[in-house]
Amino acid sequence: MNGERTTDNELGSLRDLRGENNLLHLCKSVSYSKLNSTPNHSPLISVSLVAALFAGFIIAYFPVWKELVLTWYSNDQYSHGFLIIPLCIYMVWRKKEKLVEIRIIPSRWGLVLTIFSLLLYLFARLAEITTIASFSMVLVLAGVVIYFYSFPLLKELLFPLFLLLFMIPIPTQIYSKFTIPLQLFVSKVSVWIGAVMGLPIYREGNVIHLPHQTLQVVQACSGLRSMVSLLALSAFFGYFTLKSNILRTVLFICGIPAAVLVNIIRVLLLVLAFHYFNYDLTKGTIHTIFGMSIFVLALFFLLGVKKLLSNWDISAEQL
Repeated sequence: MNGERTTDNELGSLRDLRGENNLLHLCKSVSYSKLNSTPNHSPLISVSLVAALFAGFIIAYFPVWKELVLTWYSNDQYSHGFLIIPLCIYMVWRKKEKLVEIRIIPSRWGLVLTIFSLLLYLFARLAEITTIASFSMVLVLAGVVIYFYSFPLLKELLFPLFLLLFMIPIPTQIYSKFTIPLQLFVSKVSVWIGAVMGLPIYREGNVIHLPHQTLQVVQACSGLRSMVSLLALSAFFGYFTLKSNILRTVLFICGIPAAVLVNIIRVLLLVLAFHYFNYDLTKGTIHTIFGMSIFVLALFFLLGVKKLLSNWDISAEQL
């Protein structure tokens, strides 16, 4: 009997020892995982946190949204801003099946980016720099995606986030810096073409002189005004119609010469209308219609470039 009791005691001690070893091993594993793991959110907590963050995002950035909407409404140069957000939502919706398949690997780097973006926003509000405040809003969205989901998911959403930048007005300092050189370039080329056509024309700065009329190439005719809209449209066209990122980039860059080219045509047509028909296209409703027609011409130019690039896109697929 004593031998059996001794055996039972030994077995009990052995089980206790194994239990302690397992517990010690579990504690070590938990400690190691806490030190090296990324944030692990349950789906319910993630949805709740994202909803709370979204509400805070709207409240915090309400002054920015208010200023953006007023700019879109009052400035024709940025009226395309009303279309940017619906287009971005549509692009995300088109990717919904692919986004669902991406593995969720949250990263604390997203929290770092979010905090940095909010500090940037605070600085921009105190300094009254609207552009930086608007830019920080896009960075916050990127940070939230990284923190709650993953870098691969951010990679899939890079283009919609990039497109959001086109709803932000160009800073006045940058706009003025590029407007004057473009005004002079458009004036110079337009006068040169007119002289080649035999028109009695000469230029002083951005002022074009005809025998009975003087035209001034203002900021609206520099090309920069329509360039932002054309760049946004070329990026959108390229994203949906081309598969090669290189060709998409080429189409995007073509938005710049397209804006300048059609404004040279615009100034030249104004000169021709004055010289041959004594008709002023710079005033009234006809000026608005004329400006819209020039913008449509730029769209056709981009569509032609896109069609040309599509041939290389198809050739690359066949290879």
